[in-house]
Amino acid sequence: MRHPHTRTTRRRVVGALIAGVLSTAGLAAPAAADGPTGPAAPADGLALTPPMGFNNWNSTHCGADFDETMVEGIADLFVAKGLKDAGYTYVNLDDCWALPSRDADGKLVPDPARFPHGIKAVADYVHAKGLKLGIYTSAGTKTYNDAGFPGALGHEYSDAQQFADWGVDYLKYDNCNNQGVDAKQRYLTMRDALRATGRPIVYSICEWGENKPWEWASDVGQLWRTTGDISDSWGSMLSILKQNLPLAPYAGPGHWNDPDMLEVGNGGMTDTEYRTHFSMWSMMAAPLLIGTDLRKASPATFDILDNKEVIAVDQDPLGRQGTVLSSAGGRWVVTKELKDGSRAVALFNESGAPQRVATTARAAGLPDAPAYTLRDLWGHKSYNTAGALSAVVPAHGTVLFRVTADRHWAAHPPAVELGLDGGRFIEPGSTAALTTSVTDLGRTTAREVSVTLTGPHGWTVAPTSPPRTPALPTGRALHTGWRVTPPPGTPKGSYDLALTARYRSPSGASAVSTTTVTTTVADPPPAGTSYLSDLPWLSADNGWGPVERDTSNGETAAGDGHPITIGGVVYAKGLGTHAPSQVDYYTGKACEKVTAEVGVDDEEGAAGSVSFEIWADGTKVASTGVLTTDMAAQPLTADVTGAEVVSLVVTDGGNGVTSDHGDWADARLTC
Repeated sequence: MRHPHTRTTRRRVVGALIAGVLSTAGLAAPAAADGPTGPAAPADGLALTPPMGFNNWNSTHCGADFDETMVEGIADLFVAKGLKDAGYTYVNLDDCWALPSRDADGKLVPDPARFPHGIKAVADYVHAKGLKLGIYTSAGTKTYNDAGFPGALGHEYSDAQQFADWGVDYLKYDNCNNQGVDAKQRYLTMRDALRATGRPIVYSICEWGENKPWEWASDVGQLWRTTGDISDSWGSMLSILKQNLPLAPYAGPGHWNDPDMLEVGNGGMTDTEYRTHFSMWSMMAAPLLIGTDLRKASPATFDILDNKEVIAVDQDPLGRQGTVLSSAGGRWVVTKELKDGSRAVALFNESGAPQRVATTARAAGLPDAPAYTLRDLWGHKSYNTAGALSAVVPAHGTVLFRVTADRHWAAHPPAVELGLDGGRFIEPGSTAALTTSVTDLGRTTAREVSVTLTGPHGWTVAPTSPPRTPALPTGRALHTGWRVTPPPGTPKGSYDLALTARYRSPSGASAVSTTTVTTTVADPPPAGTSYLSDLPWLSADNGWGPVERDTSNGETAAGDGHPITIGGVVYAKGLGTHAPSQVDYYTGKACEKVTAEVGVDDEEGAAGSVSFEIWADGTKVASTGVLTTDMAAQPLTADVTGAEVVSLVVTDGGNGVTSDHGDWADARLTC
């Protein structure tokens, strides 16, 4: 990220961040809390469950499409698409709704171009739909935007009264241009101003977690940001998730940890990653504020945002934030106690390849029982389990269960776990050997089990061992071999295969369990030595903006980088990244060595500090330790002989990711 004095000050990320995917090997899980130790629910009755609604910032920023037509259109869609019925209540305005100057009486003036009928008219429209309106300002002299919209510092009581008079129900109070005034003082003053209006207004403290508001703000506001701003990328979402997870003891009815708004639907992540985003925010009892323009949203986006079973986990009235049971190897198990005595269990795979993630009902906090009802909250199906909670989770995916110790478990078919071994990468026209597995996790026997594997059109998929069995008792597995061949000339990329198990429960009821498994068609790397910036990568996760080829990271947009420069030396070739970052290359077991000159790009100031790592098939084979902006480029060489995948990883140096622009200068691969 940029230096604190630049226009992206609002986007500072605080605390040490963990790099994505493979760099978490050996990471100790955050300590699990025994339960919330924060204060009881407030008497004012505000935000007894995490607020749900919409905020325009993540999709529009200060763009021209942010206006009263958009805001009223979002309110219409809340009703028309059933989001209101799902619990979404607040339609919130972010920055740029006002003119840059107050009027002669010191009052805020809505921008007549964006809001020609004023804010009260918009509030009336939203209220008529049975919804509520939110607004934004900053606890400083100006808001974030370069136009210099007025902040509320020194105008708290006047501004709060204007908000109340307009019918505002929610205030997001930012931290920009705060003039160094003590954070507690600034946020307490606005709290008192809001209370003085006599109108119930949910108060969202947005000071980016800089002063640990979770330790002091429970009697100030109803929610507080724990991190810097989110961006629409896997790396950003993941780092924020890891910062917020350890804060579970501070959350509860009327006082919530806020890891920032949702990016679901904005296009920077896959639907699998967006389901993880939504699942984990719900597990953390986080506010669910839609950040995409619903007028343009896809059916898949609405399916995620409208999943009432997942929303029920977020909105559970007990108000517990989920806690981490384990995270070894990027295999995360997070559990959340629910008011009815059941447990929500998230099996989250941080890594870039499918992994089996497992726990038990007992470990999740449920009492001993003969069996349990297992509800798949994304598949919307119920099963019985003898106690095992496991799944082969796709890369960056999350499986979300609700598990109950009840007497009705036998009414459901046994749960099965579907798995796939081998064949992650296939070269065009060649054949890969895969093995699928179907494992009975239930208390009851799965009968007449059969399995099918279906590839894309034109692919050849044939079993090499029996794909069926008459009975599969608890804990037993059916293993089936397959030969999978993509046709010659198949374009490079990821392809989905459908793995389906059909079986009968002891009562004779039929059951079907399906999962999608992914294989990647990739060309072998060329013989000899190549610049990595000239080769296609399998995937590239970056903490801020895209990974750039032959330029520095720049900051945000693709192509905004500069010539790679480390310690005053300019390099024509290389990769420009921003921690936390990971770039994966398919090397097909045909390469021997990676070399690079690495360091923090000169475009950043003294705050930058990063560590560079090279991984081969999940094993770290080279690293630099922490490098800072005042250091020259350091040589880094790794032996990657026999590796199928090589990963270039950049992690934070321990002081947050501000200015962490890491360059892989002259990065080369020898095969």
